[in-house]
Amino acid sequence: MKYLWLSVFFLVLLWSGIHPKDPLTWLLEVAPALLALVALALSYRSFPLTPLLYWLILAHCVVLMVGGHYTYAEVPLFDGLFGAERNNYDKLGHFFQGFVPAMVARELLIRKQVVKSAGWRDFIVVSFCLGFSAFYELVEWAVALLSGQAAEAFLGTQGYVWDTQSDMAMALLGACSALWFLSGLHNRQLAALATAAQGKP
Repeated sequence: MKYLWLSVFFLVLLWSGIHPKDPLTWLLEVAPALLALVALALSYRSFPLTPLLYWLILAHCVVLMVGGHYTYAEVPLFDGLFGAERNNYDKLGHFFQGFVPAMVARELLIRKQVVKSAGWRDFIVVSFCLGFSAFYELVEWAVALLSGQAAEAFLGTQGYVWDTQSDMAMALLGACSALWFLSGLHNRQLAALATAAQGKP
């Protein structure tokens, strides 16, 4: 699994970095994927994650790298998709911004035994994802102000006045969807991980 994961990551990263639409935007968009790679490499032996989480993180990295290559407003497949007047690839990106961090937060809360109640845990997960989404919007705003010409490409607002609010709504939808659809599978993988850890000398 490890080698397949790394192969996909670096192949997409290599493709993404070949003549991107805007080099500065590419760097800004791909940076979180590179940071995720470093974090996973450092924790791989001391705190291995469930297979589900590794693949979700990879999918999120691919979303970031595709967006970095084209800029979020110009991904070809999403031009006029379903009759939309704007390119909505950025909405997919923000959906993933809730979907994947929700499972990351869920795994950490369960394995670190931060809270026992499933209801409170889900509430904390959703709140974390909304907070993370709002924080990312602030980061985008700050980077756009500092980067000048790259601002529009990085923000990808495409003139939509409610872009920030809809981005956070998509992150909320992603977080709730992940909890709703993946909790059962995640629980089974967490149990298998715990059993494997107990069997180690």
